[in-house]
Amino acid sequence: MKIILLEDVKSLGKKGEIVEVNEGYARNCILKKKLGIEANAANMNDLKLQKSNDAKIAKEQLEAAQAFAKELENKEIIVSIKAGEGGKTFGSVSSKEIAQAFKAQCGVEIEKKKIQLAEPIRNFGVYDVKVKLHPQVTGSLKVKVKEQN
Repeated sequence: MKIILLEDVKSLGKKGEIVEVNEGYARNCILKKKLGIEANAANMNDLKLQKSNDAKIAKEQLEAAQAFAKELENKEIIVSIKAGEGGKTFGSVSSKEIAQAFKAQCGVEIEKKKIQLAEPIRNFGVYDVKVKLHPQVTGSLKVKVKEQN
């Protein structure tokens, strides 16, 4: 019996795949737990339409991420931190502070998880910080760290 999986099933396959299973297993496990539906003509057509819609949405998200990445390249965020004696920084700048500064200065929110810092910034200067906007798109943002007045 052919089944279209509605969810990932560990031993069978991923969501949206069409798999061949025994009729008893399909009736007693897959269909009963609503993990899949029978692969008839109507359900196959629905699956095809859903996959094309998902592909269209994914393409739109990719294009939006690429446009935002180009926009990010022209932006510079200024973050102020305290300075100790001799011009050394007192503390550091983490992805959380960069996200807050970006929201305050540009009015657009970026999740701090998307900002990729190997380690917090501990010195004054201008840094290029990578921002992962999409699995295939990574933008670059200039962060200027200056002394707080």
